[in-house]
Amino acid sequence: MGVTIHDVAARAGVSVATASRALSGQRGVRAENREKVLAAARELDYEPNVVAAALRSRTTHTIGMVVPRIGNPFFATLVESVEKQLQGGQRSLLLANSHYEPETEQRQVRALLDRQVDALIMIPCHRERSGEVLAAAAARVPVIQLDLRVDGFAGSWVGVDNEAGVSQVVRHLLGLGANRLVFVGSRPTDSSAQARLDGFRRAAGEGADVLLGDFSKEWGQQAAERLLAQGPLPEGIVCGNDTIALGVLSELARRGVRVPEDVRVTGFDDIPYAELAQPALTTVRQPQEQIAAEAVRGLGAQLAGDEAASRGVAIAPELVVRASG
Repeated sequence: MGVTIHDVAARAGVSVATASRALSGQRGVRAENREKVLAAARELDYEPNVVAAALRSRTTHTIGMVVPRIGNPFFATLVESVEKQLQGGQRSLLLANSHYEPETEQRQVRALLDRQVDALIMIPCHRERSGEVLAAAAARVPVIQLDLRVDGFAGSWVGVDNEAGVSQVVRHLLGLGANRLVFVGSRPTDSSAQARLDGFRRAAGEGADVLLGDFSKEWGQQAAERLLAQGPLPEGIVCGNDTIALGVLSELARRGVRVPEDVRVTGFDDIPYAELAQPALTTVRQPQEQIAAEAVRGLGAQLAGDEAASRGVAIAPELVVRASG
């Protein structure tokens, strides 16, 4: 017969009820007793019956998360930050990928809800078409939108002030004398793409040039080709994210264009590759650990029944100046 919770309680010198509360992360357990129980569980190699515990407590201690594209370095590191925050509350993360397809997103959300997740963290892939599944999920479990959000949805959201971030970049470039700017971004199908485009137009003027594609390195390369074909390069290229900027930098380097001597290039997000680019990329840093901590805190408040927990939190981004701009 395997090790039981009675064995763990006996080893720790506490009651079975205390051992159960300590192992499930519930409140009302003194710190010293919690440590004794956890140590005893490790020593005995205790494996709790997760299914039975879930049936008793009506919770699975799992959080579902849907991201548009896990291959995007920004989303990948954001998932890591969220998972790290959840571990502190002894919750596990179930991850799903929507591939920027609303139909796939609907299927993934339904699958997570069928797995009885306690709550859902969602990075909606579309400003409008993600609304239906988001509302359906919110009717069943606590939901928080992360980074991106659906137009008109009144639920919780945590992200950065995208417009403010792009405005910082534009002001920085103008201060360096780069007065003729071009924005290379994504078509505004998601909220960040729209906000960054709006921020550029407000800061640089409605007449400033704009090229829109998607948030990919390939689009950055194509946009750089187009700019080179059009004639004299602008003095600064403001990119909608770092992945686009990396594509722009690679194509400019291939064509013998010097950065920042011939043109300045900036990004947005500060993914791990930004500092490794040649030259190192000037960009806008999203404080991912802070974003993840605020999201998990808000989700925990909702799970605890705090009706006032539903709100929007816009965290200030930070301009990181490096060699490219």
